[in-house]
Amino acid sequence: MQDILMIEDEVNIAEAVRFILSREGWQVALHADGAGALEAIRHHRPRLLILDLMLPNRSGTEVLADLRADPDAELAATPVLMLTARGQVDDAAAQADHVLSKPFDNADLRAIVRGMLG
Repeated sequence: MQDILMIEDEVNIAEAVRFILSREGWQVALHADGAGALEAIRHHRPRLLILDLMLPNRSGTEVLADLRADPDAELAATPVLMLTARGQVDDAAAQADHVLSKPFDNADLRAIVRGMLG
């Protein structure tokens, strides 16, 4: 089980988040697009999913809807932190446990993740 799986297509953001969170002691795996995202989630079985709203090949909202509908109840209940560059969050993203707008403060990210992972 991986602590955190981040699905983010912007390499600089993904690597920065991995660096910030790994310094806090968490293990962070990365996946770059919406295609195959559910398979990556099933493979890693993360304690927390950080999911970008705007992904190539399949949107974060579609990935989140698929996750919440998964027949594996434990997997479907995975806590999700949705990242968005948009000012507004649509209804599908509202299924996330927390939403954080880009750009974000590193301290805010750490605090949110700490709160979500307990």
